Amino acid sequence: MAVNVAASVITPVVTLLAVVLGGWLSTHNQDRLWRRDHARQWRDIRLSTYSEFLAAYRQYIAFTLEPTARISAVPHPSRPDELMPFFDETGRPYREKFESARMAVRLVSDQPATSEASGELINRARQIAAARATHSPQDIPQELFSELWRVQRKFMVATRSELGLSDMWPETAL
Repeated sequence: MAVNVAASVITPVVTLLAVVLGGWLSTHNQDRLWRRDHARQWRDIRLSTYSEFLAAYRQYIAFTLEPTARISAVPHPSRPDELMPFFDETGRPYREKFESARMAVRLVSDQPATSEASGELINRARQIAAARATHSPQDIPQELFSELWRVQRKFMVATRSELGLSDMWPETAL
């Protein structure tokens, strides 16, 4: 009789514990899958955004180096040692696309290094455009391009790090 009472108490308790444990494991696995899918979606969004930014950057530079490009430059209102480039109606879409792509990078980047590097890339590209206002494409000072390539590599390193990809360039290359 004592065995029947113990068995009648133990069996439902064990069954209840198994149901609770199974529910917890199921919820835990669902949460893990959701987090993995969420991370994958954001990685894809970031990759797409960074690719669009780089395409807009390359188009901006390509337009800047066009022999027919009409660019003017005026002193920056808050940084007098810097020039701000202005494009004609042909170049305006390149500037707008580049700057809106930069805002998209700021919106989706998860690490400050990526956003900071995109800002540096914008500034260096603007310096090339400002120099183009007073120079022909072949007469733009080479040091401006050297700085542009350095900052481009910095952006690439930051984005690859944020996306969980390996570092293709050693620190000394920056």
